[in-house]
Amino acid sequence: MLDYKLLAALAAVVDQAGFERGARQLGLTQSAVSQRIKLLEARLGQPVLMRSPRLAPTPLGQRLLNHVQQVRLLEHDLLDEVPALGSGDEPRLRLAINADSLATWWPEAVGRFSDRHRVLFELVVEDQEVALKRMRDGEVAGCICDSPRPVQGARSHALGSMRYRALASPAFIARYFPNGMTAAALKRAPALVFGPDDRLQHRFLAMYGVEPPFPYHLCPSSQGFVGLALAGLGWGMVPERQAARELGDGSLQEIDPSGHLADGRLVDLSPQRVVDIPLYWHHWRQGGQVLDALTDHLLSLSDSWLVPPDATPGG
Repeated sequence: MLDYKLLAALAAVVDQAGFERGARQLGLTQSAVSQRIKLLEARLGQPVLMRSPRLAPTPLGQRLLNHVQQVRLLEHDLLDEVPALGSGDEPRLRLAINADSLATWWPEAVGRFSDRHRVLFELVVEDQEVALKRMRDGEVAGCICDSPRPVQGARSHALGSMRYRALASPAFIARYFPNGMTAAALKRAPALVFGPDDRLQHRFLAMYGVEPPFPYHLCPSSQGFVGLALAGLGWGMVPERQAARELGDGSLQEIDPSGHLADGRLVDLSPQRVVDIPLYWHHWRQGGQVLDALTDHLLSLSDSWLVPPDATPGG
């Protein structure tokens, strides 16, 4: 049988990133918390925490934390149904969200949700191509990723697609594409890449028959990404929704048929060629009513923020 006092000690140490802060959260001494972790490891016969180079749960420890989070969500449901048990704290949902969703539609989505539900969010920023690993490792209760296949014990739902456009500043285009969009010019022009898992630029270049390697800047910030494009450092794949919101009406322009640049802060390099990335919402099957309610909320309103799943790419 699991001793939930020991699991609570593990969760507090990981949540607070240290034994001292974890003990303070529980109202215990650091020595008492340390003893509980040691007792848990002794009963399981293997470590649940890595002490160096930084404090982090082992794979077993992460599975235990996953279990603790699920139990807390289910406990919250029970407290709502049986008021005599007392009132608990707001449930906390740990979710993996890709940076572009976080910079565009996610805040509005959870803002509407929190108007009707008491919940605290702990967001882990992860690329949509690798967020599912967080789910598989038991680190999060839900995630947004580009794979429809759920991990064991979870469900997945199609939300729609995030549409990306290749954007650059007029000065950048004048410098690198004086004769228009050609494969040779794209091969030389510096791109903007969010991180090592970002393959959006690769997909766009493949439409022109361009393969790696190509020059690029790394910028792990959605807002900074647009800022670098505005500054003329490179071209990049920017969410259509983000470009429209941040640049305002009239600022995002297209190259007109005659090849002249419109007077805009950013220019769409290829208006007829977009990259649509399908997004899927994954969540635990046994995640409690709050997680189920969030799922229903996202599915009912996703068409407001994303390209519907059955829409034609670029249409």
